[in-house]
Order: sequence, then C-alpha cells, then structure tokens
Amino acid sequence: MEENPNQDPSATTAADATSTTTTNLNDLSQDILLHILSFLPTLESITTSLISKKWKSLWSLVPSLNFSYVHFPIYKSFFTTRQFFSEFVDRTLILRPHLPLQKFRLEFIYEDRYGCHVDSWVRYAIRNRVSELDLDFFIDESFHIVESEGRRDYDFPFSAPRNGFKACPNIEVLKLENCYGMENLRLCSEKLKRLGLLSFYTAERELYLELDCPNLVWLGIDCVETGEFCIKNLSSLIEFRTSIAHKTEHYGHWFKVVKQLHRIAHIKHLVVQNWWRKLAAKDGIPKDFLLHNLKHLELQTGYTQYDLLGMAALLELCPNLETMILDPLYKIDDDESLSEELLNKPIHFSIPSLKEVKLKVIPGENQNQIVQFVALLKKQGVVLDKIVLVPLYSGISVSRRRPLRAEVNE
Repeated sequence: MEENPNQDPSATTAADATSTTTTNLNDLSQDILLHILSFLPTLESITTSLISKKWKSLWSLVPSLNFSYVHFPIYKSFFTTRQFFSEFVDRTLILRPHLPLQKFRLEFIYEDRYGCHVDSWVRYAIRNRVSELDLDFFIDESFHIVESEGRRDYDFPFSAPRNGFKACPNIEVLKLENCYGMENLRLCSEKLKRLGLLSFYTAERELYLELDCPNLVWLGIDCVETGEFCIKNLSSLIEFRTSIAHKTEHYGHWFKVVKQLHRIAHIKHLVVQNWWRKLAAKDGIPKDFLLHNLKHLELQTGYTQYDLLGMAALLELCPNLETMILDPLYKIDDDESLSEELLNKPIHFSIPSLKEVKLKVIPGENQNQIVQFVALLKKQGVVLDKIVLVPLYSGISVSRRRPLRAEVNE
C-alpha cells in the first residue's frame, strides 16, 4: 500500500491510536463492570440484565444493594407504590445469591405492617457480612404528606441491651435515620468506624445511647432526642458532628450530647451549633476542660451580641484551632434576653493559632452584622492568613451577591 504524500503523518498516528484505544463495554472485565454497577440503585442495576447474555445475571454479583424509594416507579397511589416496592425488595433478595455485601442502603417510608419485611431485609444484610449499613426512613418531607394509619416507629432489631450490637460484627459504617421507636441503642463494637444517627424524634420516648467503640473515627448525631447519652470508649474519634432544631425546647437534648465533649476532648474536627452562651451561663462545662487537639471548627451561628458571646465562650476552649467555618443558623425561637452589662460587654476572641475563617453567607441577609463581625476579627490582634466569604446562591440573583464582598473588603 502506497503512502499518500499529501497526508499529515501525525493525523494517521492519531487515528490509529484512537482506533486501538476504543473499547466496547462488553470487553471490560467483570470486576470493572461490577464496580460500575455498584454506583447505581439496585433497580437500575437489574435493568442492565437486558443488555446482553453476559449482563443477565451480573446484577446479582454486585457487592452493594441500594433500594432507593426515590428512584422507584410511582403507581396510582402512595400505598400501592409502597407495596410494590416492598415486593421488589423481597423478590430481589430471594434471587440474589448469598454473597458478602459491602454496602446495604434502604430508603423506605416505614409503617408497622412492613415491620417483618424490613427486619428480614436488615437480617439478610447482616447474615451476608455487610460492611456498611444505611437505613433511611425519612428520605424527604414530601414523602410524608400522606399520613398512614399504622404506627411508623421502626425499632432497629440489633440495638437491644442484650446483644450490644455484637450480632453485627462486620459493620464498619452504620447510619440510621428516622428510627422513631428506638428506646435503647447500645453499640459495643471493635470494628465500627463511622456512625450517623439522624432524626430520632418522639413525643413518648427518648433514646438511651451508649457507645463503646474504640475504633470509631467519625460520629454524627443530628436531630436526636436523647434521654441519656453515655460514652464509654471513643478513643480513636477524630470528627464529631451534632445539631438539632434551634428551638428552646430542644436545648436540653443538645446539652446532653455536648456535655459529653469532655470524654472526647482529643477530637480534631467539631461541627456544632452556637448555643454556647446558654451553656456557659449554666456552668455546663468542667472548669478545666479544653479541646487541645481541635484544629477545625464548623459553627452554625448568627451574629447578634448573644451569638458573639457564645462564640467567644467556645473559642476559649480551643487554644490550637486553625480553621473556623461559620454557617448560617436558622433560629426558631428568639435569643434569650441579656442584661445591660452583657449587651455592652466588649467581645474578645481567644484565637492564638487561628489561620483561616470562612463565612458562608446569604447575600442581603444580616449584611451589617457580618461586616461588623469581620471588622471585629481584624481587631483581635491576630494576623489571619485568610478571611473568606462564600455566598450561598440558592434563590439569590447575581445582582445581590456582589455588594457584600465589596463592602467587607473595604
């Protein structure tokens, strides 16, 4: 074959390279295909069985199951959709071989008539040595518009004091959301590394929470009504997050969680809301308590005098803090009234090691307070590397974003 003298040699090389690197999806190894399928909801993973003979049973070998109610087809009624979803999960677990599971995630609007189903799904995951268990019985407010007649409390079957979670020896990551009916959660695990508890609200019962997990590195407790919180051993914990609706009636639950900080004083990362003025006023913290290792603080806060006094009280406990991120705090109730002395008290922040402050702001809201806060930071006698403003754009027009940054930089 004769070469075309007018053809660019580099073009030929590029074309050859393209032709040799093009790969058909069916040419990929089974391990790669299973990895790809693991990112899909299980319903979509099963749908891929229609692609070709090679894909027919591939879904059953995927090491993760994600039963997403959000991605499930909607039928004529809410109740029909939920019934078909339940049948789909049952059928899938029957057809799937008993192979080790890396992750089991369930999104479902729970009702007590489905209790046996949900228990069997969770037990299936644990029998197959699941490493990550994620149960979400809330999903989104829009799914709770239609109220059901049955009880909607799900009691995690492996939380009873008699087993102390020892029946789940392989779980490294556990997330429980909206398990309303749970009274006792005693976790004793050498293997658990990440734990998230979200939306445990009930008017009748409060959660007794006991943690003895020496290898736990991440703990999140959000919107949990705790009757008692006991930390036995969290010696490896690095990051702790806690939050609850900022309403006076919920302060007691927040306090029960935060007062345990002295048992995890070694943490390096803390995410918390600013109720610290109230906490400091009631002597809720041991006198000699300090978060010596804390390097990173994320604080949900406003910028009133009440908030600034609370922020100052918290910063006193963090002598080695290097980074602080401030998030907007939505207050359901007004601040408590302050005495004339406190209203006029000068604000001093103890920030000897602080290098960077990041403020997440909604342009146009609390603008003057934020400008005054930045000016206050500059007067603390500490040279910061950065003061960064991060606009939260949701629902905000571009024309309202810019003046805030310009005004603060003056």
